[in-house]
Order: sequence, then structure tokens, then C-alpha cells
Amino acid sequence: MSRRLNYPILVLAAAIRLSAQAFPDASDPAALVGADVNYESQAAMWVWADKNVYEAGQPLTARLTLKPNDDPYPYTVFAYRQNNQTGVKTYLPRGTSEATDIFGNTAMQGFRAVRLAALSKQVVVGQGGAILNQTIAIPEEFGMHTFVVELRDYQGGRVVKASYFKFGVVRGFEDLPNNITADRYLTNDRAYRIRGIVQVRGGASLTVEPGTFLIGMPGSQPPSVLLITNTGKLFADGTRARPIIMTSSQPIGSRQRGDWGGLVMLGKAIVNDPGGALSIEGLPDSPETVYGGTDDNHGCGVLRYVRVEFAGALLRPNEETNAFTWGACGKLTKGEYLQAHYGLDDSFEWFGGSNDAKYLVGTYGADDYVDFQIGYRGRIQHVVALANGDLSNRGIEGDNYERDFAAKPFSKPLMYNLSFIGNNAQGFDETDSSAIHLRRGAAGTFNNILTFNWSTGALSFGNAATITGNIQSKEATFDGILAWDNGRHANKTNALDSQFPNDLRQFIGNTATEVKSVVVADPKLRRPLEYSDPDLRPAPGSPVFGARWIQPPDDGFFDQWAQWIGGVGTINWMEEWTTFVQEEDMK
Repeated sequence: MSRRLNYPILVLAAAIRLSAQAFPDASDPAALVGADVNYESQAAMWVWADKNVYEAGQPLTARLTLKPNDDPYPYTVFAYRQNNQTGVKTYLPRGTSEATDIFGNTAMQGFRAVRLAALSKQVVVGQGGAILNQTIAIPEEFGMHTFVVELRDYQGGRVVKASYFKFGVVRGFEDLPNNITADRYLTNDRAYRIRGIVQVRGGASLTVEPGTFLIGMPGSQPPSVLLITNTGKLFADGTRARPIIMTSSQPIGSRQRGDWGGLVMLGKAIVNDPGGALSIEGLPDSPETVYGGTDDNHGCGVLRYVRVEFAGALLRPNEETNAFTWGACGKLTKGEYLQAHYGLDDSFEWFGGSNDAKYLVGTYGADDYVDFQIGYRGRIQHVVALANGDLSNRGIEGDNYERDFAAKPFSKPLMYNLSFIGNNAQGFDETDSSAIHLRRGAAGTFNNILTFNWSTGALSFGNAATITGNIQSKEATFDGILAWDNGRHANKTNALDSQFPNDLRQFIGNTATEVKSVVVADPKLRRPLEYSDPDLRPAPGSPVFGARWIQPPDDGFFDQWAQWIGGVGTINWMEEWTTFVQEEDMK
């Protein structure tokens, strides 16, 4: 046993409670015929622990849900805790750094392959645990850790599926001050509470170490918000193994949208209000909390591998915060690998500015997933939005400016490779909950977009000004659009004229060739949608890979290798750093 783990070795017979019913034995060589040709598992699986953040010595209990989905193949199963600072893996049940399967077998002893069977919220580590029949005492190894359950091929080599749960080990908790006016560095050996509005201002920079947890506290007045003013900067540069997680303080299984406010970043790029600057809605009004100016290269900071969960507070009537809000941030602002999970308002919203963003994930939001207005002109690529069964509104809601539909510069983003996967439920607060909705003079380029299972349709327009002002003049264009099964709530069928507005050529193009890039077809995902563990990659032969995709421009930002429609092609870039587990599935 490694001395660092601080828990004793259990006798194998006592430590392992995996019954034959749960994981039937497949050690018969005849059962393994053909198993080595299986490159993917059709099973759905998610693992979680009882807390996001632990202090050394506290007990950890882990649970697992497994849905085999008729997967007939045998696998070897591994479970381990990984210290993401050092990369060291500690395998259960023996608590050693040498790889063992869940039965405690090493490669020398021979791994044991099993067939999968259904498990629902099964304790795997803890009292009565299927892998370890006691809790783990958290070691004094500070920083982010991952609890991992892996399915490997029957020889124990190639990983065919993995489930991850990120948690922090900290020395303690610290309340952030409401005003940060000097440079500050947050380390991942502590967790940081946000109570009320925490402003980074006065030229200060807030730098957050990878693997750090920031915890929004529900019930504060005003609601908890991390506000980067126009004189501050945020550098939250996480990694795939150590994302930076901003989440609710509530217990796992009891968290809700709007537990706290979210992240707001303000800059000095151009907006299309005649005054040149505006106050961010719902937050204190001061020279440092306005957004807008003349510097389209202004940098609000760096966000990379950041999750914002259970955010979006109602500050005043019709004034809410979003999970991620950018107000007039410029080109030097970086945003990559970001997830908005369970947001009460929009997942990602831009108020003017020109900052770009890539690899965005919005899950289970109550309002729009991508929202822009007031002259936003950035570039966006690789977006996945997934609405679950309780709420949905719009995939994209685009406005120019509600006070002046013809204001210049137009809201005119350039977007490629987005997937909007809905639940076909009634919209949240709008009668028209289509995947893409433009209104109030919005413009832009929208290419390589998958709209699937959305509430009232694939594409809609809010008013005549949008159509006559921008659609017909080609200020707003659409190309490479694949729609399927949108609008069941509105009694729409899978036909071109039903999925899209009337007189399609008026909106898409004026020639038959242009219309051919818009298609109604089943995207053919690899397996049926499982919300807590979706596989959003298309199956081989999917129309996503057809010739209707549009080549992204070679301008140094867009990935030209993304030669498909939608946000996901052959590679699951969301692996490990995101979470899709529904809160009710962890109660």
C-alpha cells in the first residue's frame, strides 16, 4: 500500500462487493471472441462523489450509474483516483500505483473481464461499496483530483470509455473581498467563496491557478457575482485535467439554477450605442462598471477550461446575470473550452465588442445558449448546446440593438460549427423557441449548424426589419444548415418548408445551388441521447459529414479541419473537463 493514501488495505474478498449479477463473469475464453474489434462502448456511465471540495482527512463516498444499452462485449473495469498536479494514479481496491482492475488483479495476475449490467446510483466506494467497502480518507495532497472509472478492452489495455468526477483537496476556505484592487493569485490548495459582488478593479489582475474552485454563495444580497470591471483583468487559464470550476455552495443533488450570479467581464471595445458606453444591467453603476469605448483590441483577460455552474441571478426585473457575460471585450480577450452548466439566464452573452470564442458548451440552461447584441462582431467556432427535459428557449438569440434596429456597427458575428440539441419542450419565456432566432436588425454569418429536436423550429426571424434590412441584403447569411425533428411542439414535420421559414430562398439564398446547402435529415448520432452521458458524435455515414459543410476561412482563428456540420465531428473535445450529469441523477 502507498503510505500517501492513509487508508488500510482490505482483504480482497471483503473489499470487493461486485456481485455476479452486477458484473457477470466473462472469463470464459469463448465469451471473448470478437471483443478485440470493439473500439467503443455503447454503454452510458457517470460517477460522482458526495462533495466538490474536501479537506484532508474527510471521507469520500463515490457512486456510479451504468446503463449497458445492450452492449454485449466484456470489459475490464478500472477505478482510480488521480492527483492532477502530479499525474499519480491510485488504483482501487488495493490503493497502489500499480494498475489493478476492480477485483484487485494486476496485469501479471491476469485482469478479469466482465460483461456490463445495469447499476443505478450504486455505491462503489463507501459503506457497502461495490469496489471498496469503506470510504476513502482524503490524503493531504492539495489541488484538483479526479475519480475515474474506466472500461478497457478485455486484455486491460485500450480504454474504450471513461467517466470522470473532479474534486478539490484544500487547506481551507477563504472569502474573497468585495473589492480586489491589487493583483491577486488564487491557488488551488484553497477554495474561494464569492459573497455578494466581488469586483476586480483599479488596474488589478486576478489570476486563478488551474484546478481551483470558486464557490458562489446563494442568498447573499446583492447576489454573488464575480465582476471584472473595465479596469481589471481575469486570467483563469485552466487545463483539460485541471479545469477552473465556479459552482454553487449547495450540496450535490440540491443545486439549482440561479444559486449565484455568475461571471461578468467588461471592456472598452466598440458598442453601437450613440453614447459609446453603457452600464451593465443589474450591477452597480460607476465609471468602472460601464462597458464600451473605442479600443476593439482591449483585453479583458483569458478564460480557458473554465466551468460556470448554477449561475444566473435575477438582480432587478428583466435584468439578470448570465453564466458568462462579456460586455465590450476586445480581440485580446481569450475564451476557449468554456462550459455553462445549469444557467438560469443565458449561457454565453455578448454585449457589443469583438472578442472571439471557441469550444463552448452550454448544458441545461433556462434561457438562450448563445446571445449577442449591441454591435457584437466576434468569431465563434465549435459550440455544443444541450437542453434537457425541463426547460429550453433558444440556441442563438441575436439582436442588433433594441433601441435602434439600424444602429452601426451591426451585431454581425461570424459563426461556424455549432450544434443545438433540444428537448422539444415548450419554450421557457418566449412563444417562439427556435434553434436560431434573429431579430431587431441582427446580422451575421451562420455556417455549419446542426439543429436537432428544438422546440418550435430550426430558424426564425423576429421582425420585418431583420428580413428587409439584413437577410435580403445578405448582411445575415446561413449556409451548411442541417435540421431534424425540430418543432414537434408546433406540429412541424421533417420537411424543408416546415423546418424553415416560408419562402426559404428569401432567407437562405436566391439560387437552387445555395438552397442545397440546407438539408433536413437525421443526423444519426452514435447512440440514443442519454442526457447525463451523451455521445454527441455522429455515426459513420451521418449526413453531418456530407458535402454540404462550408469551409471555415483561413484567418488564423478558425480551424479549417472542421469539415462537418455541427459542433462535434470525429473527436470528442469535451472529454474529461466538462460535466453533463443532470442534478436529479445524483440525488
